[in-house]
Amino acid sequence: MQPKIHCKITVEGKVQGVWFRKFIQEQATKLEVKGWVKNLPSGSVYIEAESDENTMGQFVELCKQGSPLSQVEEVLITQAEVVNFTSFEIRF
Repeated sequence: MQPKIHCKITVEGKVQGVWFRKFIQEQATKLEVKGWVKNLPSGSVYIEAESDENTMGQFVELCKQGSPLSQVEEVLITQAEVVNFTSFEIRF
């Protein structure tokens, strides 16, 4: 079993009001990625996510793709310490 990594992901572009958070939650659930997603006042979306490195790579690609109505312009990623999330939720 691969060790878990924790990524802080900021997605910029047309990502609010286009079902982006719901899309990310659904993809995370399918991939068994744990964490959360929320809108930022800047118009971006912020995600904290944990999984193994291979799965995180797939998840990040889905973040870059975005929901059908979104237009992702940039995805910024930093790593942090694992906190062992138990689910993936939308935060408000």
